[in-house]
Amino acid sequence: MTVIPGGGQPNMQQLLQQAQKMQQDLARAQQELAATEVDGQAGGGLVKATVTGSGELRALVIDPKAVDPEDTETLADLVVAAVKAANDNAQQLQQAKLGPLAQGLGGGMPGLGF
Repeated sequence: MTVIPGGGQPNMQQLLQQAQKMQQDLARAQQELAATEVDGQAGGGLVKATVTGSGELRALVIDPKAVDPEDTETLADLVVAAVKAANDNAQQLQQAKLGPLAQGLGGGMPGLGF
């Protein structure tokens, strides 16, 4: 909060400008996250998942060696693990990009894990 020296009221114009800038910075960071892709893998790379920084699943690659018609449970587990790893990487990217902006807003950002 901006306070005029001597105990006066905050400068509302300056507060509004700061809030607008923070809103623009946040929107720009969210656009960058949506355009950035991160990967996760499981089974030593037998299953790979690609998600955006905002958590949208974009690709899933399954090595044929991971496909056993007699054991689809293991394949399902590998897919879940690869997607989880990719989402964990996306969350770390979110924290790196949005964390400083959230601190500028005076706290964490609900729903983004910080």
